[in-house]
Amino acid sequence: MSAQEAQKLADEAGVDLVKIAANAVPPVVKIIDFSRYRYEQRRREKEQKKKQNVIEVKEVRLTPNIDTNDLNTKMSAAKKFLEKGNKVKVTLRFRGRELSRMGQSKYILDDFANALAEVAQVDKPSKTEGRSLVMILSPKKK
Repeated sequence: MSAQEAQKLADEAGVDLVKIAANAVPPVVKIIDFSRYRYEQRRREKEQKKKQNVIEVKEVRLTPNIDTNDLNTKMSAAKKFLEKGNKVKVTLRFRGRELSRMGQSKYILDDFANALAEVAQVDKPSKTEGRSLVMILSPKKK
């Protein structure tokens, strides 16, 4: 029907004429109460936000001369993060003279990834970023 006829019907009913799909040919409109329509839209958006799963990136910092027990503690913390569904950024930081042995310390990150292989997969392999080596682990899909 024409726009004038639709507007006349909406006026008789005491409600609004709302464009639902303006880009369609011909444009799709509904005869409804506009404030109620906006309320329904907001409610739908809130429901969609509730259903979203937000993935956080947690960071675990290591040093090249880390002891075995300290490494195990960091691994258990990373494992907890991964089990909750978060990604883990493992950072191996170098200071001072440690920078000269950066390439030789890469095995620490590889061992870290191998130890968590049952719950994590390597999202981004280790790479150098400034004074540190960075690797990102993500939880395995079940």
